[in-house]
Amino acid sequence: MTIRSAGILLYRRTSTAGLEVWIAHMGGPFWAHKDARAWSIPKGEYLEDEDPLRAARREFEEEMGVPAPSVDYFLLGSFRQPSGKIISAFAAESDFAPEKIESNTFDLEWPKGSGVVRSYPEIDDAVWATETVARIKLVGGQVPVLDALIRHLGPR
Repeated sequence: MTIRSAGILLYRRTSTAGLEVWIAHMGGPFWAHKDARAWSIPKGEYLEDEDPLRAARREFEEEMGVPAPSVDYFLLGSFRQPSGKIISAFAAESDFAPEKIESNTFDLEWPKGSGVVRSYPEIDDAVWATETVARIKLVGGQVPVLDALIRHLGPR
């Protein structure tokens, strides 16, 4: 069975930085001291009979602690990840500016085999990043999502 995930890639254009995208650093001990290839679009899994955009908006809110902006979203496409998971990615232009990020959490035994279970945030940071920075920070399987956005927006 294919695991499906849906996410949102917000973007904005500024006079100083140009195109920027909203990306999130994955939480938990595995990602704690990593930066390159440790960021993601806000996303999460959904059931086959669930509307992907509705799932993407729900997951955004769970990971950011605030609702996804009330703007018009468009489908960038479906992107197969190295794990086999398929991400349905939606994009929208927004000047999203939350006062703080308060992600939902997950429980994990860490260190593995220690018997110590702790709660960690799914997302521990999120920022606006330029295209160049996002290409370095995003996990490799999600760079095609950024490429699709660039193609959709056309020449700058």
